Amino acid sequence: MYAVIKSLHSYWAYLVLLILIIASANAIIKSMGGKEYGAKDFRISLFTLIVSHIQLLIGLILYFVSPRLAAFGELGMGGVMGDSVNRLYLIEHPLMNIIAVALITIGYSKHKKKLTSQSKFKLITIFYTIALVLFLSRIPWSTWLG
Repeated sequence: MYAVIKSLHSYWAYLVLLILIIASANAIIKSMGGKEYGAKDFRISLFTLIVSHIQLLIGLILYFVSPRLAAFGELGMGGVMGDSVNRLYLIEHPLMNIIAVALITIGYSKHKKKLTSQSKFKLITIFYTIALVLFLSRIPWSTWLG
């Protein structure tokens, strides 16, 4: 079961990154171009919210079925924090990605309340782009691309 969930989490991440890049770029380009916020823009931001939440759920399941979780019992918190690989998988990656999904959620919720296209695009740009940077900063690149 662990291997299946890990593969799903890894492959779903490509979709999350792709749609998040599209959503951020769309908001930046349309904001700079003075375009109107339309139904397509709403669908892009909503789809980004949905796929990121699905990824979070898959990640949480993976976290709790992972054999790495036993490191807390074996090494203690100090041991986990002292090992860069365990720290990445058990602390940094989950924490940063939870924060990133929270930012996407906040950005989506706030943008719905705005009345002008510029303010909608501005909120999506800020929150989704920060979330993208957080995601990219904590991907275990050596494992993911290897």
